[in-house]
Amino acid sequence: MPTYQYEAMDHTGREVKDAIDAATQEEAQQLIRQKGFFVTKISEKAKKTRKTGAAKKGGRRKKKSFTIGRISTKQLCTFTRQLSTLQDAGLPILRSLKILEGQCKPGVLKNSLADVIEDIESGQTLSEAFAKHPKAFDRLYCNMIKAGEAGGALEAILQRLADFKEKSQSLKRKIKGAMVYPVVVIFVACVIVGFILYFIIPKFESIFKDFGVPLPKMTIFLITASHFLIKYFYLVFLSPLFLWIFIKLLYRNKTGAYVCDRVLLMIPVMGTIAEKSTVARTMRTLGTLVQSGVPILESLNIVKETAGNAVFERAFTRIYDSIREGETIAQPLREARIVDDIVVNMIDVGEETGDLDTMLNKIADNYDEEVEVAVESLVSLLEPIMIVVLGGIVGFIVIALFLPLITLIEKLSG
Repeated sequence: MPTYQYEAMDHTGREVKDAIDAATQEEAQQLIRQKGFFVTKISEKAKKTRKTGAAKKGGRRKKKSFTIGRISTKQLCTFTRQLSTLQDAGLPILRSLKILEGQCKPGVLKNSLADVIEDIESGQTLSEAFAKHPKAFDRLYCNMIKAGEAGGALEAILQRLADFKEKSQSLKRKIKGAMVYPVVVIFVACVIVGFILYFIIPKFESIFKDFGVPLPKMTIFLITASHFLIKYFYLVFLSPLFLWIFIKLLYRNKTGAYVCDRVLLMIPVMGTIAEKSTVARTMRTLGTLVQSGVPILESLNIVKETAGNAVFERAFTRIYDSIREGETIAQPLREARIVDDIVVNMIDVGEETGDLDTMLNKIADNYDEEVEVAVESLVSLLEPIMIVVLGGIVGFIVIALFLPLITLIEKLSG
């Protein structure tokens, strides 16, 4: 039977360090709690370290594949749900990780899990092992696991974390899925118009020159646009890339990021979607962390880092300072004017009643629904706008090309 080394506190707050024999880590935690102790740290002692060392000496350590980048949100979401299911089934955490590592395809997650398994076998906790791999497990993830280990409720925390990841992934997928159609239509329209300006217009221009037809202003404008595209083709072609690089450089500066995000929030419809999705994400993150037992100041720091919007980051910095000085969340949030009054009032009520986590999750659910409605409204609004704009562009090109032809026909018939 394995031996578990643990650190705990008794009812007076005195720290206790001891070891206990149990079949699994969960059983060890239950036995420790029966003694009246609150577990703060527990890890398996013993021979598995020697086994790992022998494996390394024998050269049987698994080879890792070369990887670049981070783990995808979808992959992390699936892994969290599977780990939660295995823990609910009563499997030891080490065996669960080995099962999941074995079924993973080569990549960042598989490499990270191999290292995590080795770290746990050498006596580290799950949160400590996860924290060594920020490309796979972010700060929010590690802190929730740490809270679950400290409270002896790792299964419940994993379940909550899986639900949180799935809801966040679902919201992102809905927004991206709704924007695919407009983006594809706009891209195809730009390619077609560019083809006409680059290849078709010059041929018409040579016809008009040969016959010496006087050109109307619309045709002159179209020919000028064609000349500009031909002369500065690479500049026009690469302009989206230059714009993307410029925005990225702006976001490297705090002031530039704040200005960009403030402008984004002011754009009609798009700004509303960005604001509501950020509120939904931050409120759900904060609610999940508070519900999991992570301290409020640490939770606010994590939410600030994962907000993804400089305006909200600045607001959460003020909230952090307010909490540290003994005040509430609601007041600095009200002064920031980044959320509706109903959100502030619900948070205020949650703080007064002690159900802050419940209120935050309700806010997130409401805003998720509002984001869905806003995205549907945007798509339904974009379709007629795109039809009108594309029809106008095509109509302009047709009229600009046919006006000189009509003049030419009249001249020849006369």
